[in-house]
Formats: sequence, C-alpha cells, structure tokens
Amino acid sequence: MRTTILILFLALIYSCNSVYTPKRRGYFKIDFPPHEYQTFDQPGYPYTFEYPIYANILKDSTYFDTVAPNPWWINIDFPRFGARIYVSYKAIGPNKFDKLRDDAYKLTFKHTYKASAIEDSPFVTKNGIGGVFFSVGGNAATAKQFFVTDTTRHFLRGALYFDTTPNEDSLGVVNQFLEKDMDHLINTFRWKNLAPQARK
Repeated sequence: MRTTILILFLALIYSCNSVYTPKRRGYFKIDFPPHEYQTFDQPGYPYTFEYPIYANILKDSTYFDTVAPNPWWINIDFPRFGARIYVSYKAIGPNKFDKLRDDAYKLTFKHTYKASAIEDSPFVTKNGIGGVFFSVGGNAATAKQFFVTDTTRHFLRGALYFDTTPNEDSLGVVNQFLEKDMDHLINTFRWKNLAPQARK
C-alpha cells in the first residue's frame, strides 16, 4: 500500500515539473477546386467579364435596406467558402469621377483601425482597363477590393467579404485563392458600348 502511494506521489511530482509544450493552432484543411471560368455577358449590362464556375451571380436588389441605385449591381457568391464579392456600378456624368474614386479609397481605408497594412496597386490590363487593386492586411472585414473605370463613362467597384468573423490566419489561404479569381475577373473585364438608360 505504501509503495503504491509513493509511486503515485512521485508520478504527481514529476508531472508537475514536466515541460509543457503548447500545440500550434490548427485550421480545417480546405480542398480547392481548379480555377475554371465562365462568361458573364448579360443583355443590358454595360460590362462583361469571366468568373469561376464554382461561383453564382445574383442581382443585388438592395442597398442598406433600400433599393439598389441601379439595376447593374450584382453579387458574386462563393457558397463553398461562405464568401461574396459585392459589385457596384455607377455611370460617370450623373456622378463625378473624382468623387467616385475618392469614395472607393474612403471605403477601403475605413478599415484602417483593424488593418495592419493597406496596399493600393494601380493597374492597366491588356484590354486597356484601368483601376486600382487594394490588399488589406490584418483582421479587416474585407482583405481584397478593387475598382475599374474608363474615367469618362463607367465606374465599377468590387469588395470581397466572408460570412464569418474576420481572421487573417484562418482566411489567408482562401483570400489568396479568391484573389486569383479576382485577378482573372479584372484581366477579362471589358466595357460594352452601351449608354445606361436606367436610374444612375
């Protein structure tokens, strides 16, 4: 009996003095599909582009609980990742280009309090489409945003959001995966020679 108590006592002392090594935080493994694309080219829309076959496009009918400013606002949904690119379009003329551009910067930089860094990268695609791509570091609500414009007639903005609490570590690989799809969207983007006829 004494021997058993002594063994238990020694085991207790040893376990109290052993070195604790914390395990690294793990996340679920995500199997990504191959990047394959289809064309969005709906009649009446002033733009066309390619988007992933694993995404759905829905017409955005609301804007902060009100009617969307025009019928060319859409959402690109990624059900597999709980993600969505909100795409808004405004015609230049009724809206001043400088204000639309400044608003795009303000909407991005309002995430400064959560962001560890914000990088804006101007671009011009092989199709002659100009714009700016924003990468937001840290636990901001959106890590990827962009706008494209011809500065005279059209202005379109896109912002990627997830239906979950922002976490740079767990969403990092998904953000990288979807950034390739956003790059493809931008590089295949074209304006149509249509004069918008609906509300601006």
